[in-house]
Amino acid sequence: MQKEKLILKNETGLHARPASIFVDKAGQFTSDIKIASKGKEVNAKSIMSVMSLGIDGGDEITLTVEGEDEEKAMNELTKLINEELPEEE
Repeated sequence: MQKEKLILKNETGLHARPASIFVDKAGQFTSDIKIASKGKEVNAKSIMSVMSLGIDGGDEITLTVEGEDEEKAMNELTKLINEELPEEE
């Protein structure tokens, strides 16, 4: 299992389009992927669950990935959050 705390750099937060991009990426992996923020943890492959967290820009999130492709999943999702989503404005 891999666990990583990140700060969401995307100013608009993880709403609508950025959430959709994140969920699509998470869905490419077989590992169980959870995202947590504000004391609540949800399935990162569910758009409704991710949006229900109400994650805003600057919020801390915790990604937890467990499964056979967990290392690749964590690397790609971390890169998406840190480098690609901030450019989605």
